[in-house]
Amino acid sequence: MSYLLLTDNLRGMVGKDAENFDPTERMTKTLTKQDIHEYLESRGESVLLCDGFDEAFIGLSQRINEPLCAVYSYDKMIDVLMKRDGMGYEDATDYLDFNVLGAWVGEQTPIIVTSLAY
Repeated sequence: MSYLLLTDNLRGMVGKDAENFDPTERMTKTLTKQDIHEYLESRGESVLLCDGFDEAFIGLSQRINEPLCAVYSYDKMIDVLMKRDGMGYEDATDYLDFNVLGAWVGEQTPIIVTSLAY
């Protein structure tokens, strides 16, 4: 999502506006469902979002002839469950694995990405 918003912000920028543009400003903002829906609505698109995991939203997936899908960070989703709901790590992973990863809600089911970086 940050990348898509970033490219939109750069369109039409010239001179000093482009020189003063800080790409990290958008990348560090937690987007709300409203932000995401407004962005998509302005482009005539829609996606399914995971309720309660705005902080874990990392972008949109695109493939030829396939609908857009929301993309979330597995690690950030675990953090949300631990901080917001007071779950321990094991309970959070159990909950996420069963209730989120185990759910199929159609071809726009959100994608959950697990980072392999250390």
